Amino acid sequence: MAAALYQVKAEFFRMLGHPVRIRVLELLQAGPTPVRELLAEIDIEPSSLSQQLAVLRRAGIVTASREGSTVVYALAGGDVADLLRSARRILTVLLADQGILLAELRAAD
Repeated sequence: MAAALYQVKAEFFRMLGHPVRIRVLELLQAGPTPVRELLAEIDIEPSSLSQQLAVLRRAGIVTASREGSTVVYALAGGDVADLLRSARRILTVLLADQGILLAELRAAD
């Protein structure tokens, strides 16, 4: 039973493990965003963005709605934004520690 839960969690993090998906999720934290605006912010082919959005949509992380001919994406819930903020805090600490270590290495030369 627990092994299945760990497998599902690992698959969830693997689904998030793509730079374009992370960037899309970060952009969507500001609110619902039309695909054309996502394309303007992310240097990627439209077909590639569409693929990544489909992965996020199938996982239930984002929702898509139509406004006329425009497709607008939004985060499915606030928990994803919380997760991204937590990741940012963790990375800030890790990178700060690496910066300190790098400074110490440079000083030792």
